[in-house]
Amino acid sequence: MKANTTRELNKFHVAGINYKKTDASIRGEFAVGKVEYAAILDLAPFYGIEEVFILSTCNRTEIYGFGETAGELIELLCARTVGSISTFCSLSYTKSGIEAVQHLFEVGAGLDSQILGDYEIIGQLKQAVKYARERLFIGNFLDRVTNTVLQSSKTIKNQTSLSSGTVSVSFAAVQYIKENIQQVNDKPILLIGTGKIGRNTCKNIIDYLGTTNITLVNRTDATAHELANELGLKSGSLADLPLLVQDAAIILVATNSQSPTLLYNHLKDSGPKLIIDLSIPYNVETSVAELPGVTLINVDELSRLKDKTLLKRKAEMPKARMIIEKHIGEFLEWYEMRRRVPMLRAVKLRLETLSSCRLYSTYSSLHSLTSPVADSNEQIRQVINSMALKMRSQDLHGCQYIEAVHDFISRPKN
Repeated sequence: MKANTTRELNKFHVAGINYKKTDASIRGEFAVGKVEYAAILDLAPFYGIEEVFILSTCNRTEIYGFGETAGELIELLCARTVGSISTFCSLSYTKSGIEAVQHLFEVGAGLDSQILGDYEIIGQLKQAVKYARERLFIGNFLDRVTNTVLQSSKTIKNQTSLSSGTVSVSFAAVQYIKENIQQVNDKPILLIGTGKIGRNTCKNIIDYLGTTNITLVNRTDATAHELANELGLKSGSLADLPLLVQDAAIILVATNSQSPTLLYNHLKDSGPKLIIDLSIPYNVETSVAELPGVTLINVDELSRLKDKTLLKRKAEMPKARMIIEKHIGEFLEWYEMRRRVPMLRAVKLRLETLSSCRLYSTYSSLHSLTSPVADSNEQIRQVINSMALKMRSQDLHGCQYIEAVHDFISRPKN
């Protein structure tokens, strides 16, 4: 973690694009996988950026961090993505200071998700911050604010119904299958990609569709095999994908590749199929939709589906915002105290060296203020605590040192 410095709130920025102004194909140009994330963090010091993390999901790509302007973060992000700076800037939003903090809280709560109350976002946020922390790009500010966001999200999930019903793209995929496919148990399902979204999708299929007629495929065969053993499913190899595709009636793709995994040639002459692409960028060749009998659904189309609990979740938004407001208040309280730590330390040091001041020595000898060192240390501690409380409750300005000295001198001696 970075040194214990207190960053200026007004230099905290977020820059991003999301589903509100871009479709999945554009978001795919700015999608950040592990390779891109590592490359961006390697470049960050050359842009003068010491604290930063990137949140890249099917809904959004956002970069959070400290800089003189949000433009520095945009340049850093676009240095290692397919899309250009000009495209990003024409479609992006930027927020700074408290507005950036507010935005992060709303994202973490699922209030800014394409599917209101999306519960997958919090896991994605954890992973994004963890990756940056392991590479020493998370300082005190980012650590505290993201931890407070996680606490706020947990409280919202426990105390409201914001996350009831269809609250993730993976669950929306299962709902789509349930509503559009008859006799699902008789239909072989192929799931390509067993990362976080793929795993969640797989479990939702088992829980809500009641079928285990599922074959798992992953870039690393062992990962698919392990999950298949855990859930009592079949697994296959990516090398056998053309054959596996022929046998499947429903195919879900949740891979994390910069180029399509499921190709037109895989599906040519393979008969009717439902294909759901949960990936950003798209991991199914768009020309697949031209094949007779093939229905291709992507994340944007899934997210437009409305479920029966949507109105109920919308009604929970005011409660969620009140919880967010409370947690933001707690964070800002912490921030203000952290900002004052250097002053408190400076005053403490001055009081500790006060005995070497000739004026104080003369005053103390005339007024019998001498006391053992242990008592003096305790009095200094009391003075600093009192000063911190006053600064917190009264938002005091001016010369705190003079008041602290007065408080120190006027305190009764043991």
